[in-house]
Amino acid sequence: MASSRIKCIGILTAGGDCPGLNAVIRAVVKTATRQGIDVVGVRDGFLGLIQNSMDLLDTQDVAHILTQGGTILGSSNKDDPFHFLQKNASGKETTVDRSRDVIANLKRLGIQALVVLGGDGSMTLAEKFSKKGVKIIGVPKTIDNDIVGTDQTFGYDTAVSVATESIDRLQSVAASHHRVMIVEVMGRYAGWLALKAGIAGGADIILIPEIPYQEKKIGETILQRQRVGKKSSIIVVAEGAFPKGGSMVFEHINHRQRARLGGICRRLAHHLEVKHGVETRSVTLGHTVRGGTPTAFDRTLATLFGVYAMELVRKSQFGRMVVWKNGALSSVPLSVPGGKIRKVPLDHAMVQAAKNIGISFGV
Repeated sequence: MASSRIKCIGILTAGGDCPGLNAVIRAVVKTATRQGIDVVGVRDGFLGLIQNSMDLLDTQDVAHILTQGGTILGSSNKDDPFHFLQKNASGKETTVDRSRDVIANLKRLGIQALVVLGGDGSMTLAEKFSKKGVKIIGVPKTIDNDIVGTDQTFGYDTAVSVATESIDRLQSVAASHHRVMIVEVMGRYAGWLALKAGIAGGADIILIPEIPYQEKKIGETILQRQRVGKKSSIIVVAEGAFPKGGSMVFEHINHRQRARLGGICRRLAHHLEVKHGVETRSVTLGHTVRGGTPTAFDRTLATLFGVYAMELVRKSQFGRMVVWKNGALSSVPLSVPGGKIRKVPLDHAMVQAAKNIGISFGV
């Protein structure tokens, strides 16, 4: 279909929320409107495509959302149209394929292309629909910065800033009481958030999934610091960090059998107190780092992503994801990020810098 015939597009936000989503929505709507293209906002991620929950968006709807965290469209990280959970006649949950309903709803409403804002899981779903003939553009978002194909995602910079401020506040608490403070941050199976926030916050030890740690080494590092007069220490740990030869810590498994990472800080605090006699407190920042006003960087990057997504629509370059690579905007096939995790390379400049200023990785 020629690009000039695109008259209506849909936009949705899927997966976990993050700062900058509204900035992308705003950029897409404002750019599309100038091109004479209608924009339909899909509610609650892919669930809205199944339940036909959508509204037409205009520039008035996005007039004051640039600085807002979260997403005005709502989101969902559990509704996969290809494996949609619903109850059968007996009340038992069963999985069904609702992808054909999604495609039918798009056609019925005259939505000719879809812009999907999401992480690696959402990009996997986008690619599946692309293979079924849906014209799709992906826009990467996550506070974890772990999407393959792009150097950075919007949401990450804000999360780093929030985590850093929290670490700054805990520095004075640790110093006042001569304690070890362990700060757990999100990040799933990658250490980008813990690494950057740890460096920025002046952490003494940073633990990330890419570098399995040794519990004994952490204790020795704390005791050595005490011997030279350093009475307090800050440990920043990614939720997916784990000891060498051990496994990640999961908070619980919900009723749908989804395991959630969390609790590594409490495990470490217990170890330091029991094995090394070190007074320790643990803090889990959790969803705090996901919310709030996006930083200027994230507002700008999100706006650039939204405008570039519309450029791909204009050029009929579908089945692709917008990326920020080597300081410039470009795009990659949706197959690039789907189902993969961008981890911290062991030779990354931040890892080397941390080691050079004496930060321990517990090894």
